[in-house]
Parts: sequence; structure tokens; C-alpha cells
Amino acid sequence: MTTYSDSRTAPLPTLSARPPWRHTLIALSVRNYRLFALSHLVAMTAVWIQRIAQDWLVLELSGSAAAVGLTVAMQFAPMLLLGMYGGLIADRFSKRAILLVTQLISAALSLTLAVLALTGSIEVWHIFVLALLSGLVTVVDNPARQTFVSEVVGHRHLTNAISLNASIFQLGGLIGPAVSGALLLSVGAGWSFAINALACLVVVCVLLRLRTDQLMPAPPAPRAKGQLREALVYIGRKPEILWTLVLVGVLAVFAFTMPVLLASFAADVFRTGPGGYGLYNSVLAAGALVGAIASTRRSGLTLKTVVVAGGLFAALQAIGGTMPGEFAFCAALFLIGVLNLLFITGANSLVQLSSNPAIRGRVMSVYVLLLLGGQAIGGPVMGWLVESWGAHVGMIVSGAVPTVAALTIGVLLRRRRTRLRTRPEPAITA
Repeated sequence: MTTYSDSRTAPLPTLSARPPWRHTLIALSVRNYRLFALSHLVAMTAVWIQRIAQDWLVLELSGSAAAVGLTVAMQFAPMLLLGMYGGLIADRFSKRAILLVTQLISAALSLTLAVLALTGSIEVWHIFVLALLSGLVTVVDNPARQTFVSEVVGHRHLTNAISLNASIFQLGGLIGPAVSGALLLSVGAGWSFAINALACLVVVCVLLRLRTDQLMPAPPAPRAKGQLREALVYIGRKPEILWTLVLVGVLAVFAFTMPVLLASFAADVFRTGPGGYGLYNSVLAAGALVGAIASTRRSGLTLKTVVVAGGLFAALQAIGGTMPGEFAFCAALFLIGVLNLLFITGANSLVQLSSNPAIRGRVMSVYVLLLLGGQAIGGPVMGWLVESWGAHVGMIVSGAVPTVAALTIGVLLRRRRTRLRTRPEPAITA
């Protein structure tokens, strides 16, 4: 079995001082990353356009929030079941080649949705099946994409690149829902799916234009027995990774089920229709964009800051569920978006910076497994909760449970630090 360095934050350096303003976008000084970031913006905008159209189309065809939750489950369940194998593939093969294949398949799936919708023959089961197939693609695509960033930008600017990626994702989330809402009102969902298919092809073209001699790939992991178990043991020995992943998993099941919650607020609480659904997602994304930009100014990154950010984010989401009017609800969504991104960029950065490059694909596959697989569990659960008790109760529960989890983790870590002050910590060996 291969062994890896297991020091607390090795092998990558973490930022100990707040960067100067001129370095806020320093990762964009790398040509390959500029191209990758541009394609990422196009792709994320299109993904949000498709996501809003897909969720609303399911709600329109079925009249059920639970069906929206089931769609989320179909899309994310493959990651829950197979996610670590995707990380193993990312560690063994060229990440650029993986992304070329997954984007071509994603283009074909989106084009199929577009044809079905534009011809008027689409049914809910079609969306379920294509969501499941899309989820299977994500199993391989997401860990490869997460770890490919370090190959494009290098370790020196990796933290900045992770924050910029989150900013780009949320900028797409700001533009995409507004565009999707306009398309739903004017021409229906079909063109939203066609736009995403085209965006996948744009990503393929950009990947082919990257200068391969400037990429910094990690050595491929050799084939060996026990590599998945090895990654789990590695995670268990590193508190920075372990507790971050625990909190990510809890938040994914409960707090990251916004499609179900916002669709219900738009349809049943404020009765604003698809335009309102797009508006709520845009407000959430606007706050997240602010949070993502703020994360590029972060002067330090520790497990404590990640846990505190996660707890505050969850608590605010619970409070947001009590808002009686649409304006107050939107104000809460904006703040939820800010804290959401401060947490998720911190969690992503801490896990990557605390992982040895040779095993990072498998570690990040566990991160993605919990992030997306948790939503596969949480989607139907929150859909049932919303249908049974209403959107307000659903949102309060979605924030209250992770708040308790964050407080519990904080207490456990505090007790652990107290014990370590009274006796030496035993050496950790791989």
C-alpha cells in the first residue's frame, strides 16, 4: 500500500496574511486558468439555466414538490453510491481527457432534453431518467474538475483559484436563473436545455486549447488493492478533513435542498410562479457571489473558521424560514448566500490544501460524494416535509439541524484541544 505524508496541513502552504488588493484575482494571471475560468463561467451559467428550467418543468408537469425532490435525488444518487470510484478514476487517468469525455456526454443528454421539450413530448419520467444519467456523468466529472484546477493554476495560487471558481459559479447562478425565468415565461423550457448543450461544447473547445506543456499534473496513482480504503483511513487521520466532511454532509442533506424549498415558496407561499423562482435563486446567488469574492480576501483558513461559518450559515437559514413577507425573505436569502459561500469555499480549500496530491482525487471524491450524495437523500426528505408541513417549516428544519451539528462539532473539538493541552499527542503514521 502506498503511504502519504500525513502532517496537519501538508503538503501545500496555507495563506497566513491577508493578500493585497492587487492579488484578489491573481489566479487569472495564469493563461490556462483564464481560459478555464471563462469556460467555467459559460458552463455554470448554462447549468443554472437548465437547473431552474428542469425543476420548474417537473413541478409544472407533476404539481408536486416531492417530485422536484425526487429529481434532485435521481441526479445526485449516483454520486452517493459510486462517488469514490470517480475519485479513483481521477487519480489514475488524465483529468483533461476525463473532462473532454464527460462534457461531450453532458451535451448529448441536454440536447435530448431539449428535443423532448421542444417537440412537446416530454414527460416527468424522461426527466428522471436523464437526471440519473447526468448524475452518473457527474460521478467522474466532478472529482476530475475539482482536482484539475490545481493542475491548471498550480499550488501557489490554488486557494485564490478555488475562491474564484466559487465566484464564477455564483455569477452563473446570478445570471442563469434570471435568464431561465425569462425563457420559461417566453418560450418554455426547451431552449434552456439547448443552451446547456451548446455550453458543454464550448468547454470542450476550451479544454482543447489549453497549453498542455504548462499543465502541472500529479503523478497518476498506480493500480493497487485497497486504494479506496486507504483514502478513508487517510481522511480519518486528519481532523481538518474529517470534521469538515462531516459538516459538509449534514449541510448537504438539510441546508443544500434550496431547489425544493424555493420552488415551494414561489408556487405555494408567495405565488410568484417561475419568475419568482428565478428571482429567489438570483438573490441567493447574488449573496453567494459577494461571499465568494469576500473569500478571496480571507487571511487565514482553519477548521474553526469553517465550522463557525457553517453554523452561522445554517442558523440564518433557519431564521429565513420564519420570514413572513417576500421582501424580508429575499433579504434573508441574500445573507444566506453570503454565508453559504464563505463556508463552502473554506471547506473546499481546507480539504484540498490538507490533502497530498497523490490521493487528492479520492479525498475530493468523498467531499463531492457527501456534497451531492447528501442532496440525493435530502431532496426527497425535504420534499416530503414541505408537502406535509409547508415551506416555512421545511426551511426552519433545513437550518436548525445543521446548526445543532455545527455546535456539537465545536464542542467536540474544544474538548479535544483541552485534552491535548494536558498530554502529548501521539505521532500519526500513514
